[in-house]
Amino acid sequence: MKKILIISDGTVGEHFIRRVLQTHTSENIYYIVELRAKEYEDINPARFKFYNFDPTSFSKLSNLLKMEFVQVMIAMDNLVEIENTIKNIKLVKAQLRTIVLTQHELQSEDANVVIVNSNEILASRLLDYLPNVPVIAQNVGLGEGEIMEVLVPFGSSFVYKHIGVIEQKNWRIVAIYRNRKLLMPSRRRMIQPNDQLVLVGEPAVLKSVYRAIKRELGEFPEPFGSNLYLYVDMTLVNLTTIEELITRAVFAHKKFKHDLIIKVVNPSNIPTLQYIKDLRDINVIVDIEYESRNLAEVFYKDIKSYHIGLVIVSSDMFANDYTRKLLYESHVPILKLSDKPFSSIKEAAIILGDNRDLEKISATIFDISEQLGFNLEIYNYMNEHQEEKEEVIEHYYNLATIFSKNIKVIKETQNPIRVLKKKENFVHILPFTQKLTKNRIFSLFSTDSEKLYYKLDNYHQIFIPVQL
Repeated sequence: MKKILIISDGTVGEHFIRRVLQTHTSENIYYIVELRAKEYEDINPARFKFYNFDPTSFSKLSNLLKMEFVQVMIAMDNLVEIENTIKNIKLVKAQLRTIVLTQHELQSEDANVVIVNSNEILASRLLDYLPNVPVIAQNVGLGEGEIMEVLVPFGSSFVYKHIGVIEQKNWRIVAIYRNRKLLMPSRRRMIQPNDQLVLVGEPAVLKSVYRAIKRELGEFPEPFGSNLYLYVDMTLVNLTTIEELITRAVFAHKKFKHDLIIKVVNPSNIPTLQYIKDLRDINVIVDIEYESRNLAEVFYKDIKSYHIGLVIVSSDMFANDYTRKLLYESHVPILKLSDKPFSSIKEAAIILGDNRDLEKISATIFDISEQLGFNLEIYNYMNEHQEEKEEVIEHYYNLATIFSKNIKVIKETQNPIRVLKKKENFVHILPFTQKLTKNRIFSLFSTDSEKLYYKLDNYHQIFIPVQL
């Protein structure tokens, strides 16, 4: 049996004692000290011992502390009396764990004294009822936000996703509450609107996950970042078409309504540099890197400092193996612009593969299509396995209903890449996975449509990371 000492004086302390009386554990014996006796019902005398005296009296309290208590709970109103009671306890049992509930600004450097501020608890509890504010477990674990509950809104990017396709790095979905019932998560379970998800993970990661769950159409490039970044390496870009490249990047910048950062490295052509400098305005930042230092370090620093959510490059730059790996490691979407017009595009095309990566990036695809006014075409190569593909198609149809977006599923008996090469203009959207960083020569005989992305090099392409 563990002996616990409760010292109470005031309304909150009385409520606490009544709650303790209702607990059904038989492992603890409670010794309760009150300044004035209160009336309680259904008291088990074997588990509850009551004393009436002033806990600031050292002689009386020290006499009680001769017993071996594992913990002391203090719930008193008067700050001076709280401080004197703690002092008395520490004079007798310096190492005794002491929990203090108070509404005052009380501080203690003693590691064995835990201060629980009632005002903070009330404010935190009220905060839980505010919309669009994550509910964080206060009394479980560390209480620092590593356990979170999130309501999935109807238009969320997580709705109708299978749990197995959600990248859960440094966090996990550990429980789902649906219609007031607990459901245990599994890879094949699909998230529904109004589900309550219980998440566990690193607090900083959970904040990002929370924003991703609450994200709806019209917010891209969130949650990857806020701004657009046109990356121009003048040793790789075709200088004769650089003005067209910048014009298309500015068009995308105006469509997404976010700031555009034009980054130039390895500057070499003065007239071109002057043309770029003239584009500076309140929403366009021109940043020219004149020094030949570690460009990879500069690039990653820019991604963070400018809070970049979309990187724009030319086909020439994306074809470079080193640059492509650099872009992949940034973990943000990439818009690769070709020599075709961009403002006249009406369709976005995706090719179904054998994996579930397209389900992971579906919300981003719908968001981009909505903001840029693209119709969405899904190409299903019927000569390949269909089970996984049918689940992805079902997911896209569900999202199309939510977002009131028309999609067209096109069944093909020949390789969709051959079909798409006959189209005049479109944007090709695909997952940005590590296999795309390999040298193109290794995929010459591959049947994987993602590895063969470069066969559609003459068209604009958007590469979306599969990680959150």
